[in-house]
Amino acid sequence: MTSALARNRLGVPSVVFFVVAAAAPLTVVAGGATTGFAITGVTGIPVAYLAVAAILALFAVGYVAMSRHILNAGAFYTYITHGLGKPAGVAGALVALVAYNAMQIGLYGGFGAVAADFINPRTGLSISWWVYALAAWAIVGLLGVLRVDLNGRVLAVMLSAEILVAVIADGVMLRHPADDGLSLATLSPSHLFAAGIGAALVTAITGFVGFEATVVFSEETRDPRRTIARATYIAVAITGLLYGLSAWAMSVATGPDRIVDAATADGTELIFNLVLPHLGQTVVDIMHILFVTSLFAALLAFHNTVARYSFALGREGVLPEWMGRTSRRSGAPAAGSIAQTLLALGVLIGYAAAGAEPIVHLFFWVTVTGGLGVLILMTGTSAAVVGYFARHPHGESAWRRLVAPGLAAILLAVVLWVTLAEFATLLGVTPTSPLRWMFPAAYALAALAGIGWAVFLRMTKPDVYEAIGLGANSVTPTAHRVDAPLAGPTHA
Repeated sequence: MTSALARNRLGVPSVVFFVVAAAAPLTVVAGGATTGFAITGVTGIPVAYLAVAAILALFAVGYVAMSRHILNAGAFYTYITHGLGKPAGVAGALVALVAYNAMQIGLYGGFGAVAADFINPRTGLSISWWVYALAAWAIVGLLGVLRVDLNGRVLAVMLSAEILVAVIADGVMLRHPADDGLSLATLSPSHLFAAGIGAALVTAITGFVGFEATVVFSEETRDPRRTIARATYIAVAITGLLYGLSAWAMSVATGPDRIVDAATADGTELIFNLVLPHLGQTVVDIMHILFVTSLFAALLAFHNTVARYSFALGREGVLPEWMGRTSRRSGAPAAGSIAQTLLALGVLIGYAAAGAEPIVHLFFWVTVTGGLGVLILMTGTSAAVVGYFARHPHGESAWRRLVAPGLAAILLAVVLWVTLAEFATLLGVTPTSPLRWMFPAAYALAALAGIGWAVFLRMTKPDVYEAIGLGANSVTPTAHRVDAPLAGPTHA
């Protein structure tokens, strides 16, 4: 084991694949968008995706600017540390661990259920969802300890295929509109001020989770200054346009006034049912297969993200030191990867033993909660960018260090507030259900635990406390400063 990630393994395309694969385009198009229409009853899901993409593009201005001066696999955690202080940073770290573990583990419910629904009827088998989930778990666990560029190639193949079929499906639906024709009604900005928009926006936010991965993999990229910036903007553009286009195309195919009823009736089969008459069963079966692989790609991408967060925190002493070790052979954060694999196994066994419904109780509830956590992190990070550049301008323009991140912080805070107010709607429970506050409360507890742990480290292990946020420099005795401009790919 070593204390450094493998260098120079990833270029712009590989980083983009990790980010967009975590977003799981076909899963969002076939599952997230239709679920959003059905649960929220809001027809403006397409414009919600575009609005969120615009907010994230604004967020990316300060995020990318900060990446030129701080290089660390901890990403949001590191930025919050340097912008708002070490206690806030450790709080952000624990929020991130809860959020990304929730996203990754929740996806096993979706994968298991979708795989069972596709394979069992076609083979005559009667295999439970959790068997398929455990099969995916084993493969993800193996890939997680191998070379990161191998993971990138696996994701590249899966991602290219699913984006292709999503675009083909969009073209088919737009060529065969309902009686309303090519209506732009669901793209009207007026939907952004309608009732229920909070639930629609967080549905859209969840589709972009994985956005942080551009910086999470920064220590393993070639030419981080250019790679991170290009990968970030490309990823936002691809996902935002694809989600908005696909959700709009579905509304065109059903008719804007009928999209909610159609999504409620057909669920995740809506897009497949809409294109079946025009593409045939064989093509639709291929789309179903890619739906399954889309979920797997997201599982793998989030697993890598969680492993690198754990590595970053272990390297700095915030988590046990053994978490900050990488494999000598592959350079992968093996300890963090194995720990995440074991945690996922425990949750899967618990859900299977309880006989819980995988789509609602594991996939939907848990991943939506993960999306809420990432929204909290992005809001805090935007504020942190402003705080950091206020002390260390580094020659960045006012737009990059103040205006853009400040506006992003305000907009994300508004989305967060509306999301919390409408969380019951998002979960599909009554306003009096304790679940509407139990899930968000998990992040409040994680943040408080992080602040408490930071204070404890300051009192009992001042050397560890001082290393918080140093990244790769935390394991070198000569490191003393991380806010200077990067001189090379090994500086934090």
